[in-house]
Amino acid sequence: MRDAVIIGGGHNGLVCAFYLARAGLKVTVLEAREVVGGAAVTEEFHPGFRNSVAAYTVSLLNPKVIRDMGLAAHGLRIVERPLSNFLPFEDGSYLKLGAGKTHAEVAKFSQRDADRLDAYSAHLDSAADLLRELVLETPPNRVDGSWLAALPELIKAGKLGNRMRKLSLASQRELLDLFTKSAGDYLDGWFDSAPIKAAYGFDSVVGNYASPYTPGSAYVLLHHVFGEVNGKKGAWGHAIGGMGAITQAMARAAEALGVEIRTGCPVAEVLMEGGRATGVVTAKGERLDAKVVVSNLNPRLLYTKLVDPGALPDDFLRRMRAWRCGSGTFRMNVALSELPDFSCLPGKEAAEHHGSGIIIAPSLGYMERAYMDARSFGWSRAPIVELLIPSTLDPTLAPPGRHVASLFCQHVAPQLPDGASWDAHREEVADLIIDTVDRYAPNFKRAVLGRQIMSPLDLERTFGLVGGDIFHGALGLDQLFAARPMLGHADYRGPVAGLYTCGSGTHPGGGVTGAPGHNAAREVLRDFASPR
Repeated sequence: MRDAVIIGGGHNGLVCAFYLARAGLKVTVLEAREVVGGAAVTEEFHPGFRNSVAAYTVSLLNPKVIRDMGLAAHGLRIVERPLSNFLPFEDGSYLKLGAGKTHAEVAKFSQRDADRLDAYSAHLDSAADLLRELVLETPPNRVDGSWLAALPELIKAGKLGNRMRKLSLASQRELLDLFTKSAGDYLDGWFDSAPIKAAYGFDSVVGNYASPYTPGSAYVLLHHVFGEVNGKKGAWGHAIGGMGAITQAMARAAEALGVEIRTGCPVAEVLMEGGRATGVVTAKGERLDAKVVVSNLNPRLLYTKLVDPGALPDDFLRRMRAWRCGSGTFRMNVALSELPDFSCLPGKEAAEHHGSGIIIAPSLGYMERAYMDARSFGWSRAPIVELLIPSTLDPTLAPPGRHVASLFCQHVAPQLPDGASWDAHREEVADLIIDTVDRYAPNFKRAVLGRQIMSPLDLERTFGLVGGDIFHGALGLDQLFAARPMLGHADYRGPVAGLYTCGSGTHPGGGVTGAPGHNAAREVLRDFASPR
């Protein structure tokens, strides 16, 4: 009998499999799609053009996971963007963010804002450093039973409290702001000019179906800055070969330790016997027995689709059915005959701004209107767009002289109002997004040779991202840390013995981090060493 079967061959499932196999366990990974990697895959979407289909950029991938899995030895190479971000504006101005440039660029709009950048970064870095310390730890968990059963969790909570006490009072205040305030209110307290607030505020709506003035959105901003690229904190980069290069390297690392990976193998049911998970049944009817089952799926998908509801406590099942999903995301990949020629910075030859994250969202007010539109009409009439052109850094993705672009767009309603279907409106919204970019780079529309469209419904059908939610659940205060996915189950264990979760719906949340897979494997191994 195998020791563990893992449902879902996304990056966290592969990370979990690696650590379990490294400890000597016999592990099988089951992936529904024909290619391993979940939402972090590279595929040809137009003849001769390849791109990262869903997840599209690198920063949050944990350095310990990279080292432990030896991903570089398995072919992974990550390069940094020449600029962090580039924001074009319709009045002909623009803002560049990047090492050695940001201060002078911001000063074009406000000298006072430029002078405050270092203090802002220091405050944010202090909070991000604490988050970096916590991502590879299991949160303190609320447990029932005697004080003896609760003692390990009390010790864990005490250690966290000691960390907090070591922070200065000013840092503690900053943390409180970041965990409770809206990104808009937080940034309004630091800066005056719209461009820099837009540049920083964009992170607060990435994957977050909310206004930048929604309380709690400041945490989403923080969540996007705790990463690093090649040892450089806060940097963003590109995996040569696309995001699939990450998961292919992970698969090779896991297979080298004996992990069996099966693709084209969706799971239909988690088997249980005596109140314990004992394996799975595939959609083809094959039974795979295992000592434990680990799920890399959205927790709502796991507990409402694959587990017998009679095996779950009523309150747990009620809350899982209400698990908030939907990130307001519309993804596109386009094949281009030439690079965008921006009105504010003309030129079709590759320049540093072409290799950056190009953000079309000139103000926090613009972002708020985009959210309100989506709530009212189903999508933003003036959408938020982040445009990346990875072929400027990676010539393997497109034919010579041609390019590929990733468009990450917000806001769209996960479910359209009045029962409308995304299948009926996906092309209309795609046209709107192309036209939006074209207003800033007037050659963009005619340069499009082909496109791949992923509405929220497409993301759900293709990758199991419920409501198109790239994080497997909203990053709200009620769904974070010890409450992710639910108070009492933050330790990667569910209410069914032998059934664990290792996906982005657990701490520390979404993004291509590998941290949930790492942490879940540690808890599984603890139980193998000392069965509960």
